[in-house]
Amino acid sequence: MRGTSAEHRLAGRRAETAPIMVRLKTMLTQTLTEISAISPLAGAIKYALGHWTGLTRFLDDGRIEVDTNTVERSMRPIGLGRKNSLFAGNDGGAESWAILASLLNTAKLNGVDPYTWLADALEMVVSGEVKSHQLDRLLAWNWKAAREAAAAIEKAAA
Repeated sequence: MRGTSAEHRLAGRRAETAPIMVRLKTMLTQTLTEISAISPLAGAIKYALGHWTGLTRFLDDGRIEVDTNTVERSMRPIGLGRKNSLFAGNDGGAESWAILASLLNTAKLNGVDPYTWLADALEMVVSGEVKSHQLDRLLAWNWKAAREAAAAIEKAAA
């Protein structure tokens, strides 16, 4: 279902997943009456039932993902970067690391290969093609737009 339209996902969820969730809630409620109220399992079941509305929200809105895998994958580099930055050496090194990480992740978020963008941006600065008052040209989204415009002009000329 991932990668399809919200309407398609919603229809599939209502047809296939909603009945499963109804059975799960029934099973949890029944199990809760059969076990000790102070058991860890009872606590877990009460927790799940207490959050049932949020847990099943994806059944009412096809735009909502069933899991948080996408978000967790996008956050993983932040945690790794934080751990790796412990070895930056000093405050200046940590600040440089943070700036570079921010620039590279901004490039990724704009659909730009970070290595290609950084290599080209540094080359333009070193060669003098971009002066210090023109650094906004090197922002990932401006760089990408300029490359796309140049490719369109090249294609039209061919």
